[in-house]
Amino acid sequence: MRSGIWWGMGVAILLFSLAFLGGWAMALGWLGYSVSMLWRGRGQPWVRVDGSPFARLLLPAPAYFRFDRALAVGALLADLWLVSAVVVLGADGIFTEEWMGYPGMMDPAGQGYQAQMVGLLRSAAWWSAAAAVLGRCWTTAVVQLSVLPLSALWVASFDTYYRQ
Repeated sequence: MRSGIWWGMGVAILLFSLAFLGGWAMALGWLGYSVSMLWRGRGQPWVRVDGSPFARLLLPAPAYFRFDRALAVGALLADLWLVSAVVVLGADGIFTEEWMGYPGMMDPAGQGYQAQMVGLLRSAAWWSAAAAVLGRCWTTAVVQLSVLPLSALWVASFDTYYRQ
């Protein structure tokens, strides 16, 4: 029974480590794809010409909507990379969740790690969503306001070596 827990913990840490190591490359690659979509759609209208000004503001043209969806996927990949980085770096002796195993002793400087990472995830959510709203990227704003705050709640729920 005990070996099954350790095997499951090893698989979970391996998946988070792989997401941490390769996630930044996938996020940057997808961001490049989003920029290429922006470049390919430069000859197409970005704002609707029909309807009221309020409807034109809220409903972007199809080319801009395609860019918004691509940007939302890139933001989701970057968010997953950020969360995996928080978990992988915290698994080095700060978090003591069952699936991570016992971390052992840790430097007292790690006491504020969990609170700092929760604050980082929340502020990243608000700043990136505000930038998306300013750019009228509604799908990207929804992704940022749903993934990062929920991840911050998840990280805040972890037991730490200092708070058990």
